Amino acid sequence: MPSPGFRLTASGGAGDRVVELAGVVTLADGARLWRELRDAVAATETARIDLAGVERLDGGGAALLYAVRDERVGRGRVCELAGATGDVARVLELYGGPPQPEPASPPRPHALLADVGDFAHDLWRSWQSVLAFLGDLCWALARAVRQPRSVHFGEFGSLVERAGTDGLPIIMLINFLVGAILGLQGAIQLHRFGGDQFLASLVGLSVVRELGPLMTAILVTGRSGAAFAAELGTMKVNEEIDALRTLGQDPQRFLVLPRVLVLVLVVPVLTVVGDFLGTLGGMAIAVGYLQQPAVVYVQMFELWVDLLDVGTGLMKSVVFGAAIALVACQRGLAARGGAEGVGRSTTAAVVAVLFTLVALDAAFTWIFSLLDW
Repeated sequence: MPSPGFRLTASGGAGDRVVELAGVVTLADGARLWRELRDAVAATETARIDLAGVERLDGGGAALLYAVRDERVGRGRVCELAGATGDVARVLELYGGPPQPEPASPPRPHALLADVGDFAHDLWRSWQSVLAFLGDLCWALARAVRQPRSVHFGEFGSLVERAGTDGLPIIMLINFLVGAILGLQGAIQLHRFGGDQFLASLVGLSVVRELGPLMTAILVTGRSGAAFAAELGTMKVNEEIDALRTLGQDPQRFLVLPRVLVLVLVVPVLTVVGDFLGTLGGMAIAVGYLQQPAVVYVQMFELWVDLLDVGTGLMKSVVFGAAIALVACQRGLAARGGAEGVGRSTTAAVVAVLFTLVALDAAFTWIFSLLDW
């Protein structure tokens, strides 16, 4: 499919001229871009190249823009590249050189209130970054629907295997142990009051509605969330993300979107497996500790746990999966400062995801209680 190319519009006189670029600016149209842009700014004293309408810019196009600007500056004239946003601005920043370091601020004396204020400010900035990242992802998703081939689905199967199949043993073991521990604690108390038959309802509702989705999401955070943050952080500090933008690829569509889709699909499946093993752990305690027939446990479980309870847990797991992928990828792409920065970003990603999961679980529980679910 041929490139849609760019559009160039010039306005103003010989003293001050504005050249508006729009569309796709790539090296494929380099000869025409070089010729038309030089002609548009040749006889002017001050030129402003407006890039607000540029949808995509690759490394070759950025190099040509800077070549035109530097040629004019070398002749003692003014030329400004302005209006670039999003990935276009990032590619220009790559080819325009690193930003000048800001002067170091003088050290401040440490105080408790100042530390609390700094923490609150950093937390607010982090949430702003996550919301901006979510907005970029939604835009990338809309463009991916129109251009499915721009999404890197080649590693989708590998991501499903790493996040799902490889995590099954630990998820099955931990959820079984959690169900057994919950069953043992409940059995001790229920047996004192002759309520052995209610153990199935205690374990079933606790596991299906709360512990199954939450414990599974926590385990996925420790495995896949940390791995995603470390992978993208390493790519960021090694400038592989910048290389993708230079090639005209959107990191949101190429790297983040497949990982979000994988966890949104995998976490509910893992939650179903975790619910089954957690319930099985409770049944092991009922049979082994309370000497209760397994059929009684199963009948009471069917009596107290319905599809609505299972559905609420699966609804949580879908949101948990999306939250894990979003926060982990955002922290990974924000990594700075080499290997140490990757470690800091990975740690920050795990901590932020765990806090987010607990907050989301509390919000879901409150909403479900209001709806009487």
